Amino acid sequence: MNQEQILKRIKELVACLNEAAKAYYQEDREILSNQQYDALYDELENLEQKTGIIFSNSPTQKVGYTVISTLPRVSHSSKMLSLDKTKEIVKLKSWLGKQRGILSWKLDGLTIVLTYRQGELYQAVTRGNGEIGEEVTNNARFFRNIPFKVPFQGELIIRGEAVIKYSDFEKINQGLSEEEQYKNPRNLCSGSVRQLNNEITAMRNVNFFAFQLVQAVGVDFSDSKYEQLKWLEKQGFEIVESVRVQQDTLEDKVKKFEEKVLTNDFPADGLVLTYESLSYSEGLGQTSKFPRDSIAFKWTDETKTTRLIDVQWNTSRTGLINPVAVFEPIQLEGTTVTKASVHNLNILEDLALGVGDTIEVYKANMIIPQVAHNLTATGPVPYPQLCPACGGETKVKQVKEVKLLYCTNPYCNAKQVKSLTHFTSRNAMDIQGFSEATIEKLVDKGFLTTFGDIYRLSNYEEEIKKMEGFGEKSFQNMMKAIERSRQTQLPRFIYGLGIQNVGVSNATLLCQHFADELDAIMKASLEELLTILGFGEVIAKSIYHYFRIPDNQEIIQDVLQYLQFERSTEEKIDPVLEGKIFVITGNLEYFENRQALQKEIEKRGGKVTGSVSKNTNYLINNDIFSSSSKNQKAKQLNIPILSEEEFLSMLNQGMDW
Repeated sequence: MNQEQILKRIKELVACLNEAAKAYYQEDREILSNQQYDALYDELENLEQKTGIIFSNSPTQKVGYTVISTLPRVSHSSKMLSLDKTKEIVKLKSWLGKQRGILSWKLDGLTIVLTYRQGELYQAVTRGNGEIGEEVTNNARFFRNIPFKVPFQGELIIRGEAVIKYSDFEKINQGLSEEEQYKNPRNLCSGSVRQLNNEITAMRNVNFFAFQLVQAVGVDFSDSKYEQLKWLEKQGFEIVESVRVQQDTLEDKVKKFEEKVLTNDFPADGLVLTYESLSYSEGLGQTSKFPRDSIAFKWTDETKTTRLIDVQWNTSRTGLINPVAVFEPIQLEGTTVTKASVHNLNILEDLALGVGDTIEVYKANMIIPQVAHNLTATGPVPYPQLCPACGGETKVKQVKEVKLLYCTNPYCNAKQVKSLTHFTSRNAMDIQGFSEATIEKLVDKGFLTTFGDIYRLSNYEEEIKKMEGFGEKSFQNMMKAIERSRQTQLPRFIYGLGIQNVGVSNATLLCQHFADELDAIMKASLEELLTILGFGEVIAKSIYHYFRIPDNQEIIQDVLQYLQFERSTEEKIDPVLEGKIFVITGNLEYFENRQALQKEIEKRGGKVTGSVSKNTNYLINNDIFSSSSKNQKAKQLNIPILSEEEFLSMLNQGMDW
């Protein structure tokens, strides 16, 4: 097999083995026998050793999750400039002139700079403001498709785009309440890449596509950026889809890309055209704003005129009421469109939307319907004085620069449905089978009002069995799912409460700080909450005020009688490692895996991170003479390197750390 075929086989094996492991451990079914699994695993290991390419999701790699307090700021070695842009093919052709170029997608995600040293991923940094970005190395290790190790042993620096597929974006949004849903894949990707807890990043299926080689000293690319991209492919990277073009073929190639926009699973907001010649590009230099060797092409948005029929108002879990423009059907980018979110009252007022107005509508990035202009502007329509879901009074609130409309009724049906849906969602109490539609039926019947009512649904067995869509089997399945949720972890419960600004990672950090003591969390002062690393004033105030509301206290005490919390971390045996930071690398002999060693360190008060820095106290590596980047970094910083045996010996003898 050639390099390309070997790389393809590695990816096939990784996908096959991961699918088999998921089926065996999560779904209690077997799609490969132990013998078959072992044979494929051995084949994968041999190919990884042969090529030096190991992907982040390879089953041969076991990397523990970590939670960090902040994302360190890092200066880029060379400034990352924005691209000049055009919407005219004629200008694009004129810009290219007689040069040969490379045309590729302009992916709509988060630009990341990856650095490899001695063949191993050393650092990942976001674009930031072009001069200073944030280090996200811990999270990049859990991107779906970047290699941990590459054959090239020199310093390798590449730029690429981290993106989330539309299909994954839709699945993630389906599990969130309306207010928590992400506006577009780019926002979701940005939040995923910049998480403090990389376990969340791993769940988000972030992909990385390389689009530029910055440094690989000693490699001859025959003066061609296209050859650079093909070389990156051989190193194991997925590259952005690219084609060579000349002035006479450029327009046809642009049209071929445009035809793919609606079926492409990755978000793209245009194309990038760059000169292929490395020497020609280097000689052009740059302006104060743009590099002169590349230009972005944006499609002219297809805009249609239609008539506004209505402005609907939708109430979310927190009582936020959002306006939605409803108009006569139009065809945009091949689909029929009848609605577009207006997002907030400021936009509604700026557009002066009134029923019967003639409006222009387009699809942002050819995907998301938006109202572009109002040609008659007879509005804005008045805000509803009563909530459309419950009839309660509404109130306008100013949040920073944005005006938002809220329902003031604490017992609003829409709030209840959205709140209960969030509480039962996968990352919260994980009660399977509790769709929003099911909860809405139970709320309408009066069986569900608060969280505690979920655990009292057995009182309505006969009534529920007679409801449409229910029966004996579905009722019993629901009871089993509820029963399983009684034993849970406190961070899940805290997240499920739906406290504003408290996501999964913040709930985890909150519980860690208070050692999983709910009573301490509920009684915590604002000053104490502000001492939690990563918590600012907004998050701290949200938590503090939530637990000061008597109704919330009553709801929590009611549901607590049905729950039992497991410790999310074991009790510390002896805090001998308190304040010490460890990094673990290489193969282990005494511990089953790195997670097991990490657990041992953490229960004794220590902390485990993924990369060696000046804050690291010890590096644990059985091969203390290894030339790995972690060993080299530890030696540069005079950080002790311990074998497992030395670590255990010091631990057991109670030595001074």
